Amino acid sequence: MNESPTTGRPTVAGTRHAVSAGHYLAATASIAILEAGGNAIDAGCAAGIALGVLQPDLVNVAGVAPILIRLADGTVESIAGLGHWPMALPPDLFMREHGGRMPEGILRTVVPAAPDAWITALERHGTMSFPDIAAFAIRYAAEGFQTYPLLAQTIAAHRDEYARWPQNAAIYLPGGAPPAVGSLFVQADLARTLSHMAEEARAAEAAGGRMAGLAAARDAFYKGDIAREIVAFQRREGGYLSREDMAGFRSRIEPVVRRRWRGHEIITCGPWCQGPALLEALLLLEKLGLDGLAHNGADYLHRMAEALKVAMADREYHFADPAFAEVPVDALLSDAHIAARARAFREEAAHPDMPPPLLGPGTGAQAAGRGGLPGIEPDTSYVAVVDRWGNAFSATPSDGSWNAPVVPGLGLVPSCRGSQSRPDPAHPSGVGPGRRPRLTPNPAMAVTRAGGVMPFGTPGGDVQIQAMLQVLLNILHFGMEPQAAIEAPRIASYAFPSSFAPYEYYPRRLAVESRIPLPVREALAGRGHEVKDWPDTTWLAGSVELVMIDPATGLRLAGADPRRPAYAIAG
Repeated sequence: MNESPTTGRPTVAGTRHAVSAGHYLAATASIAILEAGGNAIDAGCAAGIALGVLQPDLVNVAGVAPILIRLADGTVESIAGLGHWPMALPPDLFMREHGGRMPEGILRTVVPAAPDAWITALERHGTMSFPDIAAFAIRYAAEGFQTYPLLAQTIAAHRDEYARWPQNAAIYLPGGAPPAVGSLFVQADLARTLSHMAEEARAAEAAGGRMAGLAAARDAFYKGDIAREIVAFQRREGGYLSREDMAGFRSRIEPVVRRRWRGHEIITCGPWCQGPALLEALLLLEKLGLDGLAHNGADYLHRMAEALKVAMADREYHFADPAFAEVPVDALLSDAHIAARARAFREEAAHPDMPPPLLGPGTGAQAAGRGGLPGIEPDTSYVAVVDRWGNAFSATPSDGSWNAPVVPGLGLVPSCRGSQSRPDPAHPSGVGPGRRPRLTPNPAMAVTRAGGVMPFGTPGGDVQIQAMLQVLLNILHFGMEPQAAIEAPRIASYAFPSSFAPYEYYPRRLAVESRIPLPVREALAGRGHEVKDWPDTTWLAGSVELVMIDPATGLRLAGADPRRPAYAIAG
């Protein structure tokens, strides 16, 4: 690595394994599993389930959990971890009864996918039992953990929303007020829910072994008492989720999307999430030219912003559930399409709005938003693990808890990820029975030309691939060590429709962390970018976590983003 800027934390390194996760206690759970002999899949699932407890404003135990796995032998697979709309949902419901809007509350519910995703990963590639993996989450829920500033800030910002449902308020507004920083945050109902799954697994293991235990844990959630309570509550509140939706759900094993870049291989999940847009932006930047550009100079950031604008426009025009739509991923990533997009680039001026579609008709114009930056739904976290054998795990669990009701007695919110479907079923990512929303969470990996593997990802909604791309280039192009690459200041474009209802669109809008020098920001504004200053460092710019193998030494290196309470640990 080249010499890197001074950072607030070191890059951590270990000879056997390393983990980086969105909360330090999740990283602790993960490293404990690794030290006990578990592999990266065991450790990643332990951290992922724990994040649903430790960051309950950002991640829900019953939310989504897209997972990307690369085994030591080079085998790669993705587990979608994304639920579908209830089969009984009228496809025209939101257009007919809600004025083309996506209402908050119970009607946003899709089938909870995260429990099945974790269990599927454990079945296919894990070595440990569900009770062992879930023990940390159960402990953090039952015994509590210290309320940290971002948790307190998020709950306070959404106090009125949490107060709409008494069962949400009981957890998130204890004593009628948001929890204070430093107070103990306990989730007793959630602890009982997870304990029930573990108890069912333990009983089945005694007779049939580990796999029987995993099946029993899944059945407890999707077919047993937990499913019954979820569906009964949904029905009472006017929702459409059924016992059949729950019992029949399985996370799909989806093809990954992978492309070579300068001898490295970058791997993402498919177009059911926004992952392939990362590859399109990277390939377009290469076409526009990166060599000789100063890091975070005006020329570099202008090209970065314009490449992201194009990739996100193509995401808007084309990405959808591939089980219901033909998504032209290969065409979008083809040399011909990248070259055509590059020809529209102007060094001296930002594109004034969303670039038009080149592959088909697209989705039509979107009303421009007004005011500041779009509202950002507080959701998502991330975990990366590499073990002593070279297995790598990358997962981006998500779903918040303020815009839909908690199921009384269970302490969880069934996935409200329907907020990322468009109310119009004619949209590529429109609602429909059995269809999946287009997901923002998108775990990724890089395999370097030297043979090292690097799982990486971030929360941040539409900022995710933007933050991931900047960190990736900081490491692979600018030669920074991981922690410096993560802490370097970032930008984010909003010049495309938001993935979240009400799908705001801000042509030319570019948010910039203010550590980027004022002359650079002024130069960007001079090229037509509508620059909005973020603070020097902000959680809105994402929270990139990563682990990488250094082939020269065999060390496992890890970094974690101080923009959120993320930490890395190595051993």
